[in-house]
Amino acid sequence: MPASREEPRRRVIVEPGGPILVEGPVELSLADGTTVHCDRFMVAICACRRSKRYPLCDTSHRRKVRQNPDS
Repeated sequence: MPASREEPRRRVIVEPGGPILVEGPVELSLADGTTVHCDRFMVAICACRRSKRYPLCDTSHRRKVRQNPDS
């Protein structure tokens, strides 16, 4: 019986109100069948779905709608 090789664990960090950070490199499989490859050492995955680069975070979660003080 061959020796089993344990896969290295990836660290995933869930940022409150922000992205999900995953130690890279990663391959993301999307619901539409496409695959996104990212070779960065830390990958920010969008959790708010506002990113124009979805599934990768573009910090859209930081944008706030300005309240008009005259209304």
